[in-house]
Amino acid sequence: MPIISRIKPVDLTATKNVFVSAVRFATSTGGSCPPFGDELKISAQEQIEYMLGEDEDMPMVTADDEVKSVLRMGLSRIFSTFEKQLSSLVLESDLALESAEANILQCVSDLEWMCNILPKMELMKDFVSSWAGISGNVVGILAHKKLESVMWGLKVKLIEVSGKALEAVGYGNVILPAPIRVQLLKSWLPYIREMKPILDSKCTEDASFPHKMDEDLCQSIEGAIISVVLALPSNDQADILADWMESDQVRYPDLSEAFEVWCYRTKSAKRRLVEGSGRVDNTTVSLE
Repeated sequence: MPIISRIKPVDLTATKNVFVSAVRFATSTGGSCPPFGDELKISAQEQIEYMLGEDEDMPMVTADDEVKSVLRMGLSRIFSTFEKQLSSLVLESDLALESAEANILQCVSDLEWMCNILPKMELMKDFVSSWAGISGNVVGILAHKKLESVMWGLKVKLIEVSGKALEAVGYGNVILPAPIRVQLLKSWLPYIREMKPILDSKCTEDASFPHKMDEDLCQSIEGAIISVVLALPSNDQADILADWMESDQVRYPDLSEAFEVWCYRTKSAKRRLVEGSGRVDNTTVSLE
């Protein structure tokens, strides 16, 4: 059984070779490493986690451009597979949806795994940029009438992935231009706001309903969203907060803290503007 053993290579070159091979297996898609596909892939992912956590040579290995390139290609491969599988959902027959969901959940699991290892290699920016870029399309497909009352597990998992992206941006681990941050927020904030009460209602109706946003997830996403909003330019904050206040679901996420801070900053900015204008007028009078 070809399991990648958790051994410590004896030199830097060996460490790099093992790591690169593991990355290629760990990011393989569509059964591209038969005959032990899933088993070898899981083993490779475990090997990578072990090496990143235990091998003292890894900082030098992960700084290598070739290693980063291989990982970026793997990430691109996973994203491409995810987008294709997600887009195909609206074309599947009702009978085929269950197996299609199982396949895409495996791909989402790969994305979650990437979220765990990329920060250790200072590559989380690549993930968040790609996720922001496809988020509008992802939310659009999830909102398709065909998927309206199915695939709750997939929907919650994608909210969890989005939460990781929002946390990375909100807490300053990933620095992105304001338009990309706005794009990420405007894609997921309305969707999360809509899905939370639906999931809560299903849990109330059926105590055995397994798909829900638990308290920890809700708190982490809400905190991340507030942080992202407060770091945006004032006009973008105003747009997002206005949309939040006009919605029927203002209880979650609760952006009242962000609104209060925005109000305070806006008043302070106006006061400084008025005071500055007054000083200019006084100077003009004294010159006359």
